[in-house]
Amino acid sequence: MSFNKIIIVGNLGRDPELRYTPQGTPVCSFTLATNERRKDKTGEMQDQTTWFRITLWGRQAETASQYLTKGRPVYIEGRLRVEEWTDRDGKARHTLEVHATEMQFIGSGGGGGGFRSEDTQTEKPAASEPAAGPADFADDDVPF
Repeated sequence: MSFNKIIIVGNLGRDPELRYTPQGTPVCSFTLATNERRKDKTGEMQDQTTWFRITLWGRQAETASQYLTKGRPVYIEGRLRVEEWTDRDGKARHTLEVHATEMQFIGSGGGGGGFRSEDTQTEKPAASEPAAGPADFADDDVPF
């Protein structure tokens, strides 16, 4: 038996992008940043940001697109996948991708509403659909 589940609480790095499959299924993508404070070798405190690419489907996708904006905190549960690729300079890169199964708004204005994939009928993506391209995140993209 195997199990792949990740829970992330972070801030949106950009406004959600809503699109539709040829079959009409809503798909929403956005980036999510988590921050961690650690001491480096010299004892100085350093912030370490980890970026995730989040994908939501169905009603969750439409809800995220309608209510989430850049910088907004959100709780995400889903399955983690690491996408490995090579950039233009030939350097090996990786992107942390999460297929979200649950989303909850955090902070003011969210109303505490949570959305689970089991609560709505969502259509799974077809295997022949192309995956979103890799993203390269710079420190300038940090939303906070």
